[in-house]
Amino acid sequence: MKKRLSFIIAFAIATISGNVTSQKLSLLFAGDAMQHKAQIENARKSDGGFFYDDNFSDIKDEVSSADIAIVNLEAPLGGNPYTGYPTFSAPDEFAGALKRCGFDIFLTANNHILDKGAKGTVRTIAALDSIGVRHAGSYKNSVTRRINTPLMITGKGIRIALLNYTYGTNGITVKAGCIINYIDTALIKRDINAAKDLDADIIIAALHWGDEYQTLPNKKQKALAEWLHKSGVRIIIGSHPHVIQPIVTETDKNGNIDNITLYSLGNFISNMQTKMTMGSIIFRFELEKKNDSVIITSPRYAKIFTQRPAQYPGMPYKVIAADSSNISNVNLPKRLRSDIENYATEADKIFRQNNSPDVKEYFYD
Repeated sequence: MKKRLSFIIAFAIATISGNVTSQKLSLLFAGDAMQHKAQIENARKSDGGFFYDDNFSDIKDEVSSADIAIVNLEAPLGGNPYTGYPTFSAPDEFAGALKRCGFDIFLTANNHILDKGAKGTVRTIAALDSIGVRHAGSYKNSVTRRINTPLMITGKGIRIALLNYTYGTNGITVKAGCIINYIDTALIKRDINAAKDLDADIIIAALHWGDEYQTLPNKKQKALAEWLHKSGVRIIIGSHPHVIQPIVTETDKNGNIDNITLYSLGNFISNMQTKMTMGSIIFRFELEKKNDSVIITSPRYAKIFTQRPAQYPGMPYKVIAADSSNISNVNLPKRLRSDIENYATEADKIFRQNNSPDVKEYFYD
């Protein structure tokens, strides 16, 4: 809340003085926020409630420092009984902890949003509304979809249109009771046109797509990304594979970044236990408006890792940095340091071979 208030006050003062200067708006994206059964049980308190804040204590300052932070909520808040894979239903406290971590917007168009049917989807929407976080990708009905699509975000004089779609919902469909944004080029084109009609300065599309556990994008992802960019989407953020995939950029004739495609962020937090599913990235960049156009600057990523009590006894689920500071941290268990190093080594190889050179790694404290 403090970061939002500071924007409003600064912009108001500048406007009153008649001297609105160009400012940079920082955005942060995180991947799949999942809730497997072991995570639910680990968060359970003796009074029957749940506590998740310690999952995010190491990364909270970094997420909160971004002007706008966005996460993929890949577990509906379907109510009790709380369940893990293959049909998820996470406690409401999980979303509350993500909000307190600093996330402002939740993406809900993913293959698990209908795990508890239309009722679970509507309950998820109501729960997010109740804690005051904005969301995109699923809706109670056609009216709310029309009102909230695209999701318009305004900060530092920049109007962002955020779109969110999924390839499917694990074969679960509903005829009524809610609406899910599926990847359909005709639908997406209408939404892009709506964003343009709303005078969006930039359009961002979050896509739940690709092949699970594959660290390179498939042909369909590449083709859809090309079509999206040609249609007016400048930034694409991918999820679903549960592992990282490359980040590529294209530049304009002046050498500025014209568009970005991040094919997959990986798991932000989960109980998946193979090398590449245990780690992921957070992704940051800045937007700056100059002469009625928006410039994308400083695209960068930080490697992260989820520690798990099953592998590291006595340690809670926690999102931690996956860089040299923890690889060499003698206070961490040897196995944890080794697992972080194994993930980081493979991630570095994938990005070194496939990322665009203007996408840099960064480290946070």
